Amino acid sequence: TCEVGRGLRALCFSLSLAVSSDGGTESSALVDDNGSEEDFSYEDLCRANPRYLQPGGEQLAINELISDGSVVCAEALWDHVTMDDQELGFKAGDVIQVLEASNKDWWWGRSEEKEAWFPASFVRLRVNQEELSEGSSGTPGEELEEDAGGNRHKHPESKQQMRTNVIREIVSTERVYIKHLRDICEGYIRQCRKHTAMFTAVQLSTIFGNIEDIYKFQRMFLKDLEKQYNKEEPHLSEIGSCFLQHQEGFAIYSEYCNNHPGACAELAGLMKQGRYRHFFEACRLLQQMIDISLDGFLLTPVQKICKYPLQLAELLKYTAPAHGDYNNIKAAYEAMKNVACLINERKRKLESIDKIARWQVSIVGWEPEEEAVDSVSGPLPGPGGLRRESSDVFPPFQGPDILEQSSELIHSGELTSISKQGRSQQRTFFLFDHQLVACKKDRLRRDVLYYRGRTDTDAVELVDVEDGRLGACSLSVRNAFKLVSRTGDEAHLFCARKPEDKARWLQACRDERRRVQEDRELGMEIPENQKKLAMLNAQKAGHGKSKGYGVCPAAPPHQTFRPVHQRHVTVPPSVPQPQVFALAEPRRKPSPFWHTFSKLAPFRK
Repeated sequence: TCEVGRGLRALCFSLSLAVSSDGGTESSALVDDNGSEEDFSYEDLCRANPRYLQPGGEQLAINELISDGSVVCAEALWDHVTMDDQELGFKAGDVIQVLEASNKDWWWGRSEEKEAWFPASFVRLRVNQEELSEGSSGTPGEELEEDAGGNRHKHPESKQQMRTNVIREIVSTERVYIKHLRDICEGYIRQCRKHTAMFTAVQLSTIFGNIEDIYKFQRMFLKDLEKQYNKEEPHLSEIGSCFLQHQEGFAIYSEYCNNHPGACAELAGLMKQGRYRHFFEACRLLQQMIDISLDGFLLTPVQKICKYPLQLAELLKYTAPAHGDYNNIKAAYEAMKNVACLINERKRKLESIDKIARWQVSIVGWEPEEEAVDSVSGPLPGPGGLRRESSDVFPPFQGPDILEQSSELIHSGELTSISKQGRSQQRTFFLFDHQLVACKKDRLRRDVLYYRGRTDTDAVELVDVEDGRLGACSLSVRNAFKLVSRTGDEAHLFCARKPEDKARWLQACRDERRRVQEDRELGMEIPENQKKLAMLNAQKAGHGKSKGYGVCPAAPPHQTFRPVHQRHVTVPPSVPQPQVFALAEPRRKPSPFWHTFSKLAPFRK
């Protein structure tokens, strides 16, 4: 430890010499033609915005509010999809009541009558926490008071104060954001460029993307925002025009967010080497940055672009229709919501491919092309074709990875497949975009799946089938539908157990077509290198494991939920669902007991 410390101090000293020698010229290169924004020192920002800059400050403030009996709520920045009962799933924009924030990475909260853990980095705290009983009393954000006659009326002063709070938060967080961007550009990028032996131009482009362009753009945005900010009476500020004026400029975030997964992967590779860990830590210390790692700083632009619509939505609540800024705020909210939705959708799809890759690796009889043997019985499925085996011994299937066509699981469940001869087979089907995969459950181990075939949904049409006898044959069906080939006479007949199951499958098939069309219109394509990386990681994770075993993580220990101030809850030990923004996810400490217990999972009944 002492040796590492001496090395770190020596590196800091060498970096400080490099900074002092030519810091001025490089700093000036970051200033845009419109001049520099008002400079705020770290100490000034800490005094003005303690909860945004102090490490753990926001966490302490939340716990103080909760212990005082206040209701604290947060809004989701992104979707959080989970299969863990101890985790809280939600969609972007959902409101979560924070019940405990003792852990900096995972908070305990409630949403839709369920209490569970959720990642703190996925949410934004509301500015006006006192309005959280909005569902029970009229317009959100308006306090009602009772007069002597028992009549309730609105309190306009509180609405003005709440608008003031939101305006101040928008401006304050923008100043802090500018400081973070400047620290990244001056504290990290500048030093990396000086050390050409450690970093290539391609590496720096991969890690930092176009963050310098974002910094220049945000400086101009903050400059215009400050002009519209009324310091004496913040509730009178009209900032909607700033967002509309720079609306097209925010498109710059699309490139950064698309690059971010690659940046995470590149940075993770470098962080495996001690000299890079020490170098980046030295950069942070020299720049006097807060105690957040580089991957955390690189996540801030992604979080920021998703926070704008939430901030504007809250501001709109407290802006009266007669206010001069109402129409601009409304238009700005819609514009920023569209930008954030595209980013959130891409993030969700990129997260999904990791799950799909792990799922494919867990299926018995579905091997990568280079590992498959030439013992496949029957031809490979053509357009709309569903290859079937005649026995329960399934040789490995040789064919393309599922990620070559698909990036999202839309629906899954059990259906009865009926052949032309009237033979019925119970199968578990997985509907992805562009294809439907059929699997068979093991007779003894119902969590083990065998590959049985797949059909190309681009080459078939959905046909609803009425209950009763099917055509000229004597076959009687209920809750049935067909997938009919667009080019030939081939058709696949499926029957669900219940009418509601059939309705869900019909809706899922329509959703699949709609999403495919939307992806084409938006140009939502997953890079090939990202797909290959997902499959490679899945194969490494599954190497040496029996197929179908250990696919689902062991459940965390059961907890009885007492009042917040009385209970001691444990962060769930299971690894969160795979994410493309892997470094943005909070890290969990594994539990040795549950790790051992999960190894015994195959022997449970």
